[in-house]
Amino acid sequence: MANTRITSVGRRGFLKSAAAVVATAQSVPPNAVAQNAPNPTAVPDWLALTREAALEPQLPIIDPHHHFWDAADRMPRRYLLEDLAVDIQGHNVRQTVFIECGSMYRADGPEEFRVVGETEFVQGVAAESASGRYGDLRAAAGIVGTADLRLGDRVAPVLEAQIAASRQRFRGIRHGAAWAEPGVLPSGSVAARNTSRPSVPAHLLLDPAFRRGYAYLRTYGLTFEGWVYHTQIAELTDLAKAFPDTTIIFNHLGGPIGVGAFTGRRDEVFAGWKPAVAELARCPNVVAKVGGIQMVVNGYGWHERKQPPTSGELLAANRDWYLYMIDHFSPGRCMFESNFPVDRLSCSYTVLWNQFKKLTQGFSASERAAMFHDTAMRVYRLPKH
Repeated sequence: MANTRITSVGRRGFLKSAAAVVATAQSVPPNAVAQNAPNPTAVPDWLALTREAALEPQLPIIDPHHHFWDAADRMPRRYLLEDLAVDIQGHNVRQTVFIECGSMYRADGPEEFRVVGETEFVQGVAAESASGRYGDLRAAAGIVGTADLRLGDRVAPVLEAQIAASRQRFRGIRHGAAWAEPGVLPSGSVAARNTSRPSVPAHLLLDPAFRRGYAYLRTYGLTFEGWVYHTQIAELTDLAKAFPDTTIIFNHLGGPIGVGAFTGRRDEVFAGWKPAVAELARCPNVVAKVGGIQMVVNGYGWHERKQPPTSGELLAANRDWYLYMIDHFSPGRCMFESNFPVDRLSCSYTVLWNQFKKLTQGFSASERAAMFHDTAMRVYRLPKH
């Protein structure tokens, strides 16, 4: 298995050369062909074709999953604080949590410490937001960075450096583990992985060296973002059971794949996904992010439509997945997420959160408060705002 080339797709969605490209892979097959997608220069205009007013504009929201970057090979090429501030208009987004995405790594110094540059970058963005220049929004009130946990005992000084880069905001680590066997995902949906970013070998979560490094998260009081595909949920469950004192945040519903080998098999994927999620939910140290399935890898094809979806259309497609998650984790262990600007490829921020608000109309006020705000505040230890 060590020599198998692994394709990891779907976490960092962007358009390049009029193509829909989604993160990430250790290497790109030489015959990779880009997927069709809207003209990248026209994406904002495309999103504007579906306009909705924000529902319940006073409902407090913490968005626990978004990214910032400025890179020529991503779409949008640039997504920084001012861009987020525009997207959230209409909804009452009080705070956000930044999740690692390979941004602004240090250009030199020891390889394992280059990832600290991302935290330094986002700490500056958070300070800019805390100035009040963008209103009440406190972006990146929590920061989740990365470290190569396969370093084992040698990861400790890297974690210390990450914490030192943002002592008041640094909360956890994501060492992405989403991978698929060759041939499972289409060649037109991969991009080369940043060589300084921790790599994604097969069965990473079961690797003894990875687990030696993972053990240090408890030592430093850090959480772990579990980003896998639906075929790997059992491995995340095994990790959760082996380290019951470390909080795991289950990302993007476990990445149900809907392209390549899984095209046209959504009902089959859903049937296999349900028992895996139910078993994971039995682990009390796991909480779940509800959202993040509007990526190309999920197979809905929203980005290929002439007009982006309405909140009603999104809800019709996603309702069963969302409700199953909430039923098994409970509202007190669930938090809605935007996954922006990755999911921005498929819909606007307003439409996305309108979908969540429509979904929860039948829930109690306390249950809704948990999923929109309180769970994220507790798990990421955010200040009251």
